[in-house]
Amino acid sequence: MVIQRWQSVLLLIAAVMMGIFTFFSLGQVQLTDYTLNFTTLGFQIEGESTGGAPSGYICRTWLFFAVSLLSSLLPLINIFLFKDLRLQARVCLIEVLILLAVLAAGCAYGYYQFDDAQVSWSSLIIAPLIAFVADIMAYNRISHDRRLLRESSRLR
Repeated sequence: MVIQRWQSVLLLIAAVMMGIFTFFSLGQVQLTDYTLNFTTLGFQIEGESTGGAPSGYICRTWLFFAVSLLSSLLPLINIFLFKDLRLQARVCLIEVLILLAVLAAGCAYGYYQFDDAQVSWSSLIIAPLIAFVADIMAYNRISHDRRLLRESSRLR
């Protein structure tokens, strides 16, 4: 007997939040000469280049993108681990650690990549925090279901 209710919804919320975080703009970095759009893929110069001005990505952040993408795929995979609640709980804790790494990497890239830059974050920067809370709540639900299953097997 497997009980799977709200933790699936919470893990789906975490996956959607991190998917949006991975593929949309996280903010702008204002340098003296131009403005950069900050995504998990890197820093891209905003606007069209005219008269030999630079264009494209200034700096790629492949590792940040990979960790962010992993943090969006792991909750989706975790939904289908419902037959092994112990493994599902462990994967949920691993996801929490990866979310903390995503938050730390995002702040480090945003604030310390360029000297004398002014950073303006989009509201999307709170998506990992929402996913973090959803993962913690899903972990609590999984633990509750494990206790219920242990008690029901003891009654038999």
